Amino acid sequence: MLGGPAPAWADEETPAEPPRVELVLDVSGSMRARDIDGRSRISVAQQAFNEVVDALPEETQLGIRVLGATYKGKDKKVGCQDTQQIVPVGQVDRTQAKAAVATLRPTGFTPVGLALRSAAQDLGTGATARRIVLITDGEDTCAPPDPCEVARELAAQGTKLVVDTLGLAPDEKVRRQLLCIANATGGTYTAAQSADELTGRIKQLVDRARDTYTAAPAVVGGSARCPDAPLLAPGVYTDREQFSEHRWYRVPVRPGQELRASVSIALDRPVNPDYGVLLRATAPDGRELVRGVDAGSGRTDVVSAGLRWSAAADSDDADEGETPSPAPGDSGATPTTVCLVVSNALAPRPGTRATPGMPIELTVDVVASSPAPGGPDLGRGWVLLMLLTLAGLLTGLVAGLLTRWWVATWREN
Repeated sequence: MLGGPAPAWADEETPAEPPRVELVLDVSGSMRARDIDGRSRISVAQQAFNEVVDALPEETQLGIRVLGATYKGKDKKVGCQDTQQIVPVGQVDRTQAKAAVATLRPTGFTPVGLALRSAAQDLGTGATARRIVLITDGEDTCAPPDPCEVARELAAQGTKLVVDTLGLAPDEKVRRQLLCIANATGGTYTAAQSADELTGRIKQLVDRARDTYTAAPAVVGGSARCPDAPLLAPGVYTDREQFSEHRWYRVPVRPGQELRASVSIALDRPVNPDYGVLLRATAPDGRELVRGVDAGSGRTDVVSAGLRWSAAADSDDADEGETPSPAPGDSGATPTTVCLVVSNALAPRPGTRATPGMPIELTVDVVASSPAPGGPDLGRGWVLLMLLTLAGLLTGLVAGLLTRWWVATWREN
């Protein structure tokens, strides 16, 4: 019999709460630059916001936060606290929202990290994934807090928060910072070089919130060894794993069932090249049942591995005293405890923080076993061989007759 608590379940039902999005706009002094279609960056952003507000789906709750919009002085300590929410998250009054955006004038510093942390608080908590769309033309000028570290901090809290970033300036440092923020939270980075690109991308991201606001993966904490590992039911789970760590989970699999599992590790910070992730299924006594492995060279931002194992593959893997049922998936049969272990061969680059751990997503499913392929049918094999031989003979005979006819005709001419 399996001991311990009942399996954890990932919520598969679509929550009733609406999608929630907050737009975070940089209004620092550099937004005065007139290099997008001959217009200032701020005017292009204001136009984009107006069009997004007009096209906003009724069920989407939207908020707007700005940074660097009010303090005109040179005191960095004061300027780096300059972030305000000008439209609260909720059903939008379109006239009020557009009026608030129209009054914005490029002013101060660029406290991106603080604005992200504040935006997460604006969106609150809930059962669904929430989105922040950050639009900026420059890197943070106020760290600490470093915006990449803030993004990792938010992701590590299991707050189900996705940050998408949009860059308005072709600057490599800005690109790297925005890409880091997006990667840490499972978001996207886009460089917007025109008003149409900016408007279209913001609309796309706001619309995407409607498609991705269903229940996020359940948060689970793997253990250092199998006996203490959490018991998982079919579902999608999220966890954090340190560099070169092993994390264990348990899954009950009944006779006649097949375990299917996969894991993805997001590389949300710089790592050394030549790495890998390993997913293994073992019996409770430590015997390995099956493994899946993937490796990378540093050119991807996600590595994944998967495996399949059937409870009928090795009856000795069952716990002692189990009596397998002949009926596949019979709920009365005693399940086998399968231990899943996620391992990684990742190493941080010099200067890269090791905490929090790398984000992992574990998918677990238990289905009826696929029927094993039967042995080769010798009778059918001989019939097929005879048919092929006969077809070859007929083809050769026809080809020979045609050749003789052609030669005879050629000689007569």
